[in-house]
Amino acid sequence: MATQRLREEGALAVDRTRSELTTVLDRARADHAALIDGLRREHRQLASELATLREKSANFEEQKRLLIEAQEVLRKEFENAGAKVLESAQEAFLRRAGARFEESEKANAERIRLILAPVGDRLKSYEEQVAGLEAKRMDAFGQLNGQIEALRVGQEQVRAEAVRLGNSLRNAPKARGRWGEQQLKNVLEQCGLTEHTDFVTEHSVNTDEGRQRPDAIVRIPGNKQLVIDAKVSLNAYQDAFEAEDETLRAAFLDQHAASMRKHIQTLGNKSYQSQFENAPDYVIMFVPGEHFIAAALEHDSGLWDYAFDRKVLLASPTNLVAIARTIAQVWQQEGLAREAREIGKLGSDLYDSLAKTQDDLGKVGMHLGRAVNSFNDFARTYEGNVMSRARRLSEKHIKIGRREISEEVPLVESAPRFVEGAPLDGGHADETAQAAE
Repeated sequence: MATQRLREEGALAVDRTRSELTTVLDRARADHAALIDGLRREHRQLASELATLREKSANFEEQKRLLIEAQEVLRKEFENAGAKVLESAQEAFLRRAGARFEESEKANAERIRLILAPVGDRLKSYEEQVAGLEAKRMDAFGQLNGQIEALRVGQEQVRAEAVRLGNSLRNAPKARGRWGEQQLKNVLEQCGLTEHTDFVTEHSVNTDEGRQRPDAIVRIPGNKQLVIDAKVSLNAYQDAFEAEDETLRAAFLDQHAASMRKHIQTLGNKSYQSQFENAPDYVIMFVPGEHFIAAALEHDSGLWDYAFDRKVLLASPTNLVAIARTIAQVWQQEGLAREAREIGKLGSDLYDSLAKTQDDLGKVGMHLGRAVNSFNDFARTYEGNVMSRARRLSEKHIKIGRREISEEVPLVESAPRFVEGAPLDGGHADETAQAAE
């Protein structure tokens, strides 16, 4: 499974990189083709302009030829008029014609230079752009080759590592067992279960047949325990995967199915579920891949029923995820129920505290009422006995101190307010209020 996954990931990386580099190369080719088309259009325009200039130059040559012919005719006509006059006239004419032709050639050359200057600049710019595109193309090809080489090296490393891992798992049963246990642990943790809290690994028990050690024990609410084993051997399947001959591959797959059947028989004989209290009447045999189970069932269709009869439940990562998530949800519901019970207990305690507080408040009100009544009784007694005698002393003109006694002591008219509403403890507040009155 690990080898196939590594190969698939390497192939996907190569395809993705090849697609990206092919897109860059196609874009560079499109830009290069666009520049070539522009250069061709400019070349056709220049060819047209050069043809026009050549036409003008041909006309100029024709005019020159006609003038020479006219000169020859004039020479013949005036030859008889005098050699010197004709010679001087001819020389003057040739000088003037040469000057005219020279000026015309200079003007044409300047005109052609002015016409061709922008074209030369454009050609130079296009050459620079084409050179830049070519450099980018070569750089892109270099990067593509480098990345392809890096991918090849990486794929070789992955293949070598996969082979090394496969050989390690094949030749080291302990390493293979640890790998299966780690796959099992990863599945349980991904489903929200926590090691040492929701499940334990490598838990040993002493039985009549010796010490037994299942790979994992999952705790289920209600003090239940689910036993899981992950020690199935996959050597035959790996041999079948590496075999190139179909007949040999089928033979290895038959061995793979036989190996799983033998391990199911071993688990059934160990009877893990009977060694743990409150464990379900079956043990889970974890196989770290659906394809392992599918290959075994393809070559041994009765394997599932055979396992069920021996109270062994085959579980792939997908099945185990469903089981583990169900357990996690049950634990979550158990936690919510526990919190609800705690909240209910806190509410009950709070209710009892409120009832006691109401009783205490009623008692305080009762004592305050009694104190007010005692104060008013004392004030009336003081007014009737003490104050009346003091007034009589004052009427006898007895010298008194600096302060005078007030006319009367004010009574306390306010009464304590008792808590209204239904009593929390079955009527104690009413009894307290009646006692205060």
